[in-house]
Amino acid sequence: MDTKIPRPSTPRQSRRRLAPWLLLAAGLLSVPPLVYAIAFHKSAHELHYGQFKRKLSRGEVLTARVGPNWILGELKEAGPDGRPIRFQTSRLGMENDQELARLLDQHIPDGAYEAESGPSFVMTLLLPSAMLAVMVGAFWVLLLRSGGIGSAMAFAKSKPKVYQKDERRVTFDDVAGNDEAVAELREVVEFLRTPEKYQALGGRIPKGVLLVGPPGTGKTLLAKAVAGEAGVPFFSLSGSDFVEMFVGVGAARVRSLFAQADAKAPCLIFIDELDALGKARGTGGPGNHDERDQTLNQLLVQMDGFDSNRGIILIAATNRPETLDPALVRPGRFDRQVVVDRPDIAGREHILKVHVRTVALDDGIDLRQIAAMTAGFVGADLANLVNEAALLAARKGKSKIGAREFEEGVERVIAGPEKKQRVLLAEERLRIAYHETGHALVARSLPQTDPVHKVTILGRGTAALGYTMYRPEDDRFLHTKTWLESTICTLLGGTVAEEIVYGEVSDGATSDLQRATKVAHRMVAEFGMSPKLGRVSYQNEGRSPFLPGGGAGDYAWSQHTARAIDLEVRRLLDESQARAFQILSDRRAALEEITRTLMERETIDAAELQAILDRHPYEVRPVSAAAR
Repeated sequence: MDTKIPRPSTPRQSRRRLAPWLLLAAGLLSVPPLVYAIAFHKSAHELHYGQFKRKLSRGEVLTARVGPNWILGELKEAGPDGRPIRFQTSRLGMENDQELARLLDQHIPDGAYEAESGPSFVMTLLLPSAMLAVMVGAFWVLLLRSGGIGSAMAFAKSKPKVYQKDERRVTFDDVAGNDEAVAELREVVEFLRTPEKYQALGGRIPKGVLLVGPPGTGKTLLAKAVAGEAGVPFFSLSGSDFVEMFVGVGAARVRSLFAQADAKAPCLIFIDELDALGKARGTGGPGNHDERDQTLNQLLVQMDGFDSNRGIILIAATNRPETLDPALVRPGRFDRQVVVDRPDIAGREHILKVHVRTVALDDGIDLRQIAAMTAGFVGADLANLVNEAALLAARKGKSKIGAREFEEGVERVIAGPEKKQRVLLAEERLRIAYHETGHALVARSLPQTDPVHKVTILGRGTAALGYTMYRPEDDRFLHTKTWLESTICTLLGGTVAEEIVYGEVSDGATSDLQRATKVAHRMVAEFGMSPKLGRVSYQNEGRSPFLPGGGAGDYAWSQHTARAIDLEVRRLLDESQARAFQILSDRRAALEEITRTLMERETIDAAELQAILDRHPYEVRPVSAAAR
């Protein structure tokens, strides 16, 4: 049998055990006087000293207890409960009133009053001093327990997440879809692994690497992969962690961060959302955030002060590079800027292969087709897609994930969950069927449009009562005027179909009109595709290239030009609407048959749509010269 020998307590452990008892003692010493004072105060009637003497001289006082600077007692008058009314009186400043003793002897019977002497030396000096000493001692013990006096200013210290080199590493094998960015960052890994290789040639290791790109493209993952490949500590924090309401705290945290990094060099510092910290100074006008400017100034000083040859490299990420201070992104601070853009179809396929490693897939599934359905998706969207497909397969009781689950996952990510219990009138369902058929039929009748993959009248999300899904064959990086005009016609095809059949439109085309107007406005104001305005771009300044619709700048054109832009946008929309009207009128028979099939089956795929169109042939014609 093993016998455990108790270990002696250290002085620090003894102080930790003593602190709660000291606080308890201080509380017990202060509780009785407080309880008595509160209880009597609630039940006693307040009398001024003069009122008390008048009642005493008239014989209205029954009992009295005279203290050093107070008087407590009862009146002969009964209260609502039939008992004598209790009173209290302060005699501060009247402690030497000699008449009080005579009035008490004269108007209160013997034994009905008593007088207390003043507090003793112990009560006036030792007891308060003892209570203060106990409270100070308890506070001191708690302060030592929390780390000493320096911990009181701990909020001024930087507290990054630190990933040590012996923890689970993220490597470049976990990164896919950004081969160019990985190739750029592999050199940073070589800088950290073999700095002497570059120093021998007189080269200088870059101090900073700025990752720019849309949200969700894997900028943070890339920074962790660099640290994992190099096998060095990794400090991670956000730009908003530096900014506080207290003046000077942000600058102190910057100094603290670089001091911690210097102690663990070689290492990596990663600052996410750098635009929260590094916005251009002086752009806020009157009342600009001086604390943020001071924090940015300290960051600039620290980046100039540390030696990158020691192996400290700063990596930052942002999706708003246009807002950063020019002094921050100049060479010598952030020497490299790596663009982490949205992946193309091959990149999306590689990302899907990374995320499906831990899930069970059907044998015949083609990730290339799934990648083709997810144009515009970033790494975070694809990870969410794989998770949604796994949840859908589990919900159906399947042991493997098939193409159907991925397709439903794409629809769920794009349009939201399916609303099977949404009750629609038969007339509304028919109108929705005509609307979606109009989109699909116009898209199949114009050149340079994406193939229609699916048409359904089953609602999804909060607003979509039906939708038409397209599957681009390849990623588009350039958009011609013909493609843009076909897109506008396709967007207006739904409301035009309603107008042809019912003679009026509904409010279900609001989002279509917004998107069509936006495309037309960009054609006129940004792309120079208006014959009236010419090859001139009126694009707003300050727009982020990685955020759709982000940024807002001042208009750089006159009111006359603004009116001309509005008229050209209106002309484009009117011509596109007329062209969609002509197509649907010519293909009215196909419109009716597709609508009937939708009402029967609720969903039509690409093969079923093609079978119907084969029975109603139509020549896909380019946009006419009149429409241009």
